[in-house]
Amino acid sequence: MYAPTGVRTSTDYPIPDTMKAWVLGDPGELLLRDKPVPVPKKAEVLVRIDAVAICATDLEIIYHGPPALILGGMPHNKNFTPGHEYMGTVVALGPGVDEYRIGQRVTVEIHAGCGQCKRCREGMYTACHNYGLNYGDVDKGHRANGFTTDGGFCEYQVNNINTLVAIPDAMSDEEATLVVTAGTAMYGLTELGGLVAGESVVVTGPGPIGLLGVAVAKALGAHPVILTGTRDNRLGIGRELGADHVINVRRDDAVAAVRRLNGGKGVDYVLECSGAPNAVNEAVRMVNRGGKVCLAAFPHEETPVDIAEIVRNNIYVYGIRGEGKSATHRAEAFMSQKRFDASKIHTHTFPLDDLPTAIRYAKDRVEDAIKVVVKARGVSAAHKVAAE
Repeated sequence: MYAPTGVRTSTDYPIPDTMKAWVLGDPGELLLRDKPVPVPKKAEVLVRIDAVAICATDLEIIYHGPPALILGGMPHNKNFTPGHEYMGTVVALGPGVDEYRIGQRVTVEIHAGCGQCKRCREGMYTACHNYGLNYGDVDKGHRANGFTTDGGFCEYQVNNINTLVAIPDAMSDEEATLVVTAGTAMYGLTELGGLVAGESVVVTGPGPIGLLGVAVAKALGAHPVILTGTRDNRLGIGRELGADHVINVRRDDAVAAVRRLNGGKGVDYVLECSGAPNAVNEAVRMVNRGGKVCLAAFPHEETPVDIAEIVRNNIYVYGIRGEGKSATHRAEAFMSQKRFDASKIHTHTFPLDDLPTAIRYAKDRVEDAIKVVVKARGVSAAHKVAAE
């Protein structure tokens, strides 16, 4: 039975020596294997994974490789376990850890920066200069579970204490997996964007980050909040999450409609979550002079950008990576206070054993899946659950 030297455990949470874990083989190939249960070191805990949400970036990693970087290269055929949007229960404490207790429910951030580079010392650990440079030694360099080290499509995982966010018992497992998604929107709008109440926001693209971007912006007091997209049912969810106006870009010119809805002028912010080839140019035409465009998605190919429009109008364009500056803690506070209902974007749940089917639902948007969750316990095999 699991009993590493210097690690505190509890008989209330027995831990096996090995666990089931999905590993990445060739591109698009996931294999269920046995792996040793990892051992937490100083400033680390062992988390029993209870639920994991599937992110679009997981799909990129599984089918293409980047932005994962394992042992200095592509992640395929390296016994690597992907998955990064997970939550669970603390079941073992590394040496000296007293910040968390065994049995405590937590959700996790992805990135534990190196703590030494310029960006980490600024709190921008998702932009760590040593990203991927640990080359297998997790004690050196930046660590990102599911990107540069093993992630959450398994039964147990080690996390640095700086990546943990405590959650209340009243928050469901499924909702807890969405804290990181909300934290990404929070990071883009507040920590990097400086959004204050009363400013106007457009969110383009009603995917998970876009929909929770609407919720976060509205909870922060933005007005109006406008959501653009191509699917009426997703635009409807955006309304439920707080959008004052929605625009179906298949029927309306997005730029003209935004200006019309905002009194004939541009908005203060655009949170771009669509990744469409023309998205950046449309975004810079939606904002007013001195406005800000946050890029939270990206097209797969290089696209032309109207630099002159940006320069003439003093527009600020910035990208975000993940959920830095502890934005997840603020997102969790909003969610636990019921400032918005993130669970509205959770559409399907599968057991961990059926991960390939869950991946297919997320990738192909089967039944218009938005956020698909897999659970290590509590869902019977071969049983799909659609969220109410």
